[in-house]
Amino acid sequence: MHTIEAIYNGIDFKPMQPVPVKESYKVFITFVEPVKKDIKTKMTMAETLGCMRGQFKMAEDFNAPLEDFKEYME
Repeated sequence: MHTIEAIYNGIDFKPMQPVPVKESYKVFITFVEPVKKDIKTKMTMAETLGCMRGQFKMAEDFNAPLEDFKEYME
């Protein structure tokens, strides 16, 4: 059993993350809550906030001080 979050637009379902299976599955669909539209982009808030989820990896030393700014941090 797998659970994924998706947006239904009245015609089809758009998964908000990669679907973890390749073969056909029987599914049960539960409508949880309506999503609000972002007026500027006409995308749902869920699509706006999560459309690139999992596509980028943060460097381990992201918060480490940069040598170029060392003199300003003393």
